[in-house]
Amino acid sequence: MRFLKAAGRRVSPRQVPPNWPQLTLTRRGAVATVARELGVNEATLGRWVSAFKARNETGQTEVTETERAELLRLRKENADLKMDRAFLKKASIFFAQEASDTNGKRSN
Repeated sequence: MRFLKAAGRRVSPRQVPPNWPQLTLTRRGAVATVARELGVNEATLGRWVSAFKARNETGQTEVTETERAELLRLRKENADLKMDRAFLKKASIFFAQEASDTNGKRSN
């Protein structure tokens, strides 16, 4: 994974502060000027700004930490519910077979 040196520290592409592309657009300055101020490569900031514009045009936004935590919780809950459903399905089949076996014995 490539790391970028921004403001004296290494930043991986996944750790890009989400406001940098937006900051660049709101300043209405040249990308090169803002890139120098932030301490990143001009081409890199340009790609981030392009990706930000594309996401906003399609309505996609970054997932926040709270949304990410909720998504994780919901996925776990969904997996638990699937296991519960599978168990109940097997139990219902078992009891249905048992009931049909006892009904067959009573009629004889």
